[in-house]
Formats: sequence, C-alpha cells, structure tokens
Amino acid sequence: MVWNYEPPQASSQKDREVENIGNHLVGKRIALMITGSIAAYRCPDLVRDLRREGAEVQVYATREGLRYVSKEALEWCSLNPVIDHFSPEAEHLSDQNPLDAFLVAPASYSVINKAAMGMADSVVTSTLASAFGRCEREGIPVLFAPAMHGNMHNTILTESLKRLSDIGAVVIPPRQTHGKNNLASSETIVAETIRSLSQSPLKGCRMIVTGGPTPVPLDRIRVITTKFSGGLSIEISKEAWFRGADVRLLLGRGSLQPPTFLETLEIDDFNQYQQLLLNQIEKQQTDWGIFTAAVADYEPESVFDGKWQSLDQEKRLKLVPTPKVIEEVKKRFPRINQVPFKYEEGVSHQELMKIAQGRLESGSHRILVANRGDEFLENGEQVAWILSPDIEPQRVIGKKQIASALLDRIETFT
Repeated sequence: MVWNYEPPQASSQKDREVENIGNHLVGKRIALMITGSIAAYRCPDLVRDLRREGAEVQVYATREGLRYVSKEALEWCSLNPVIDHFSPEAEHLSDQNPLDAFLVAPASYSVINKAAMGMADSVVTSTLASAFGRCEREGIPVLFAPAMHGNMHNTILTESLKRLSDIGAVVIPPRQTHGKNNLASSETIVAETIRSLSQSPLKGCRMIVTGGPTPVPLDRIRVITTKFSGGLSIEISKEAWFRGADVRLLLGRGSLQPPTFLETLEIDDFNQYQQLLLNQIEKQQTDWGIFTAAVADYEPESVFDGKWQSLDQEKRLKLVPTPKVIEEVKKRFPRINQVPFKYEEGVSHQELMKIAQGRLESGSHRILVANRGDEFLENGEQVAWILSPDIEPQRVIGKKQIASALLDRIETFT
C-alpha cells in the first residue's frame, strides 16, 4: 500500500469514543478484573470491544496485573478510574454502583486457585468473593478466562476450575497453542459475556442452522456451486448463541469463516449436506431448523470417474433434480419447527410475496424468509422479508438485522 502522506479525513467521533458494532451490552456495567498474566497487555483492546457492544466497563486490577498493562491506558480506554486498592467507597462490594457481570480476564493461576478456595486478600479476590455472593442470590454472571503457561496446568488448577464451574462460574476455554493456555480471543470473551447475560426464552433451545453452498460434482475435481458465502447463516447462529441457544451450524466449504465459539460442521457437497443434516437431527433432538443453505436443485445424472480432459471441445450434461432435503426432514422429524428461505431472481416484489405465501400456506412452517436478487441495495446490503401466518410481512435490511429480527420472531413461538 502506498501512502501519499495526506492526513486522515476529519471524523465526528471523539477521541475516546468507539464505534458500536452491536447493542447486546447496552445498559450493562461489566467489571473487568485483570490479574498477573502477561496476557494483560491485551486488555485495552478487550475494554474497547466490550464498549463496542454498548457496555460500561469498570476495571479492577491486581498489582501484578498492572506490571503488564498501564493504568493510564486502561483508564483511557474504559473512561473510568482503575480500582487497584481498597478505599472508603468499598468498590469491591459494588453496592453504590451495581455491576451486571464480573469478568476475570486474564485469570492467572494464582487468582483462579484463590477464588476457588474463597480467599479474599486483594481488591480483585475480595470483589470476586462479593461477586459469588451475588451469583448465588441474584444469578449475576461470573466469568473466568484463564491464561498461563502449560507447565502450570496441573491437578490443582484443574480441580479449582471444576470447583468454580460447579458453583456457577463460566470458564472460557483458552486457546491452547505452543504449550500454553493463551487468553481466548477478544471476540470469544465478549461473546461469552453477552451469552451469560441473556434472558431470552431461547436459552437451552436446540437449533441447527445451515448455510453456504452445497456443491454437486462433475468429475473428481470440478463442481457446480453457487456464489453464496454463508454470511447470513453465521449471523443467525451468532445471534442465537448470544441468546443462549444450543446451536450447531452446518456450513458449506468455501464460506466465510465463522467464529470459533460456534459449533461448526463443514460440508463438502450436497450428499454430505443431506447425510450430515439428517444424522445431526437424529443424533440430538432439535427444536428449530433454520435452513439458509443454497441447496443444489440439480446434479449431473452421472459423475465422471476421473478428470475431464480440457482438450475436449464440447461436453453435454444431463441434470436431474436433487432430493428435497427439507421435505425429508419434515417427513422424518415432523416436530421440528422449520424456517425455510425462499430466494428468487427476476420476479417483482408482488410475485415474491405470492410465491412465499403459497409456500407458507402449503407447509407446516411458522416462519419463512423470502428475498430476491433485484432487491439488494446499491451498497450490497441484503433485504429480506420475514413472513408468518396472520402477520404482515416484515421488511429487514442487513444480515445482522435480519438475524436479530428472525430470532425475535422465533422467540414469540417459544
């Protein structure tokens, strides 16, 4: 990239403001407790990522934690003074300014074991003692994101983590690489915090979401596929997971990369999609199936065993219809609430609504999502219509907004 040394364009955003990417933590006060792990250097970014979801962040820090990240940086990012010692305000009790969740990140070996044993010898461990009291009485979430060298992962640590989990704490799995328990990604920590605060009726609801392409083979190296990226299925899965649902995502290979906190099963082709979907539903009872995948409607009558030679001038293909997977799901698992997606090209809005209403009335679907190629906005934003019996079709713009509106609609049936 070549820079011509010009200054950046002026922005209306003030120096310490952040750009919101969501509203899942709006109105929530999060206590971020930083302990003595080198991973503490990542906390300024974590503070800002929590704020990007609307949270107010109050930082608590141990003396050892502040060896790895400066107090000034944390105060600049959080907009609040760092609490690193006891004061007459008794901040460790959080009575004056109640907190909605307590997040220990990074959680060091020392603090994990102290918390499990009930020790309260610093402002952080004393705050945790108070937090567990609130957890027991009020259900306030307490989360731990461990970070330490693998040599320190011994039986003592394992037992302490189990004990914390047993008394109600959420333990966020570390990224285990190069012999270390590395701090989980900021995306994962924020997501776990959002999920821990969910009051949605979808908590515990079992969902399966499909997305992306389902190619059919021509020969051993070539396929017929679609251009869809699976982006909407990822947003739907994330939003359902944030709300506390048990989500499995079946995603076509070549789709966008989903976040690591989602349980994702990658599919290579249509046949694998069909088999895996049916097996997953049979393996684990499913309450809702959200089928956004661009399922192949046709496949070659026969697949060439090998590679077609590029010197051949002409090839003729005979395509035959693929099995209707959603119909098979409905037949074998009639109790599943299905949300099919209907995509059309070259039709008017009125024609799309007629097609969608006909599909809705002919099946057992409580919800159907319809869209058409001609209705995408100039900036590429997707436009979708959410339909249910006896409810006016709802127009929604943007993948995140579609995901949120769809889950809102599902909640009304839960």
